[in-house]
Order: sequence, then C-alpha cells, then structure tokens
Amino acid sequence: MKMNKMAEKPMPSLLFGMALPPMVSMLIQSLYNIVDSMYVAQISEGALTAVSIVFPIQSLIISVSVGIGVGVNSYISRKLGEQNHQEANSTVAHGMLLATLASAVFCLFGLVGTQRFLQMFTNDTAILADAASYMYIVVYFSFTSFYYILIEKIFQSTGQMNIPMMIQVVGAVTNIVLDPIMIFGWFGFPALGVAGAAIATVTAQFICMLLSFYFLLKKNQEVTLKLREFKYNFETIKQILFIGIPNTCMNALGSFLVMGLNAILISFSTTAVSLYGVYYKLQTFVFMPVSGLTQGAMPIMGYNYGRKDPARLLHCLRMCVVAAMGILIAGVLLFQIFPVQLLQLFNASEDMLVIGVPAMRIISISFIPATFGFILPTLFQSMGKGKESLVVFLLRQFCITMPLAWVLSKIWGLNGIWISFIIAETIAALVSIAFFKRLAKRDRVLSMKDADEVATSEVS
Repeated sequence: MKMNKMAEKPMPSLLFGMALPPMVSMLIQSLYNIVDSMYVAQISEGALTAVSIVFPIQSLIISVSVGIGVGVNSYISRKLGEQNHQEANSTVAHGMLLATLASAVFCLFGLVGTQRFLQMFTNDTAILADAASYMYIVVYFSFTSFYYILIEKIFQSTGQMNIPMMIQVVGAVTNIVLDPIMIFGWFGFPALGVAGAAIATVTAQFICMLLSFYFLLKKNQEVTLKLREFKYNFETIKQILFIGIPNTCMNALGSFLVMGLNAILISFSTTAVSLYGVYYKLQTFVFMPVSGLTQGAMPIMGYNYGRKDPARLLHCLRMCVVAAMGILIAGVLLFQIFPVQLLQLFNASEDMLVIGVPAMRIISISFIPATFGFILPTLFQSMGKGKESLVVFLLRQFCITMPLAWVLSKIWGLNGIWISFIIAETIAALVSIAFFKRLAKRDRVLSMKDADEVATSEVS
C-alpha cells in the first residue's frame, strides 16, 4: 500500500514543498492589500481613513472564513491519518454548511449595523459616506471569501498546495488590475473612488470562488464535495468548531484590536488612524509568509499526530521555528532601516512621517517574540488543542495589548501604544512555551519514548 507523502517524504523537502505555495500566495495576498491602500491613498487621506475604519470588518470576515477552514483542515488531516476517507468527505460538506450560515450572518449585520458601527469612529460626513459604500459591498459579497478560503484549506489538508497558490495569484492579479480601473475610471469606466476599490476586491474574490469550486469538484482525488451523500452529523460540526472557533477568535482578536486602537488613536488625530491602517497593511507583508508557513506545516503535524509519529511531528516543529524566526528578523530589519520609504508608498504627509517613523521602528521589535506566538499555536491546533491556541492569541491580540495601550498612551502618548505590542508579544511567547512544555509531558503522543532522539537524528 502506498504511503502518504506526509508519512514518508523527507521532512525538509516535504515542509518546503508544502509551505512554499501558501507562503507565496500569502505574500501576494499581502501585496495586493498594500497596493489597494496605495491607490486609495491617492484619493485623499480621508479616503484612506475610511478604508482603515472598515478594515477590521474585512479582517473579521477573513477570520471567520479561515477559522472554519482551519477546523475543516485539521479534522480532515486527522481522519486521513486514520485512513477514514468517508468521514473526511463528510467534513467537506459540513464545512460548506457552516460557511453558508456564516456569510448569511455577515449580510444581516451589514444590513442593520453598518451605520451604527461606522459612527463609533467618526462623525465626518465625507469619511462616513466613503466607509459606508465600501462596507456594504464587502459584507454583502462575503460569501465569496467564505467559499474560496474553505476550499483552499481543504486542498491544503490533503497536501495539495499548488492549486490554492494559483488561485490566490489569479485573485491578486485581478484585484491589482481592476483597482485603478474602478477607482479612477480608466478605459472609460466610471470613477467610483472608494467604492471602486471594494468592487475590485469582491470581483477578484468571486473569480477565486469559481476556480476553487471547479478544482474541488474536478481535480481533488483524496476528498471532495458529495452533497447527495450528505448526512448531518453533529459530531462532525463539533469537531470542526472545536478547532475553528478558537482559530476564529484568535484571528478575530486582531480585528477587535484594530477597532479598539482606532478608538484610542482617533483621540490623537485622524492621521494616527490612517498611520495604523498603513502599518497594519505593511506588517502583513512580514506576517503573511509566516502564516503561509503554518498553513503548510499544519497538515503535516496533524497527519503525523493522527498516526502517532512524534519524531516527524517535532522535526517539523523545529524547522518551522527556525524558518519563521528568519522571516521575522528580516522584517525587523526592513522596518528599522526603511520606515520613511515604506510610508511614502502611501503618499504619507509630513505629519504621518513624524509619528510614523518611530511607530514602525518600535512595533517591529515585537516581531521576534511573535515567532513562538505563530508556530506553537499551530502545533496546538494540529493536535486538536484549541484552548491553548486561544489563550496565546488572547494574550497577543487583546488581553494585554488593549489595556496596556490605553494606559501607556496616557504616559508616553502614541509611542506608549506602540510599546504595548512588544510587551504583549513577549508575554504570549513565554506562555506558549510553557504550554508546549506541559503538553510534551502529558500528551500521549508527544511524550512517547525516544521521540526527541529520533527527531534530532532524522536527516534529509
């Protein structure tokens, strides 16, 4: 019987092959997020502020989409490791059900909550008008994100990384091409401004969704969508949500953090809000490749945890820590050396440069401890330990950063807000390491005799 590549392929080439496509696709994703804001910044700083205010809702949509997808990914990986292909196929259909329900909730929120949400952050009528037009489009077409991200995670759960990467590339290129056409009215198209940026985004996502369904139904051989055989199973939903909810909360905390910080920053100036929106887009250029690395690593860890192979599980973990650390150190150097050049990509005013240069240099220091906040929760999720992952991300994204940012802003102004990031990431890293050590002693797979010795002796 032919072994799955995640069980027998040499770990360095396996991880590289699995992680490179999502790393590239996530890098491209972050690139078109940056390009999108660069075009909007050319309209006005007010337009950039409008998009920055709506950005947490976009992030929340992505967070819920990824949460459902990761829950499906983790459960499919474990079922394939157990050779239970019927349950793996059933998980696909249950994931589709959850994605449909979640997108309906966002549509309802957009209908009744858009104006109230936006008025929490500004009373400027021009900014409100731009933000509302952008937000309505994003939430009403959120189903495109839910379906294509879910299918991306399904492919990743089976070790097929090239198809999701190709779809991401198509979406990114489409968005980058459509942005100036729809924003500025090129080639006879009406100039739609901020609304044009939203239309370009959802159009690209719609194309990604169509391609995703095509490849899932025609090209995926290990798992697929079989609606005729669908039988609702509460246990399958529970298993998806057991990992998906903590993951959603972890990612959504970033959205709530942005909302909270925007509320603090607006007390300083609208420029401070715009600056944080710019920083958030720029830091994705560093964090997205690391996120892609974790996407490649999770099915490897999940599969080998399911088949009780701690040697390969720990080998994969070590390689992920080293690779993530390298990427994040490079990010620190980029932000320390070129803050002015990075901000000028967004048509930064003198006021933005004055507050932005120290902000970029201070916050980037937090990238180094963030290594452990990224990689160890990925291990916990692959093992079905969603609670530990949730605690780490709560510390990183909310429980420490928000209150500390408010307190330190009273002492050191804007710089106090940026310092809170360093403190939060450092504490979260220490807690994640403590969780790992506890699991290494108690978990029946990680504590298997000689696992560490086998992992360190494995070569090529």
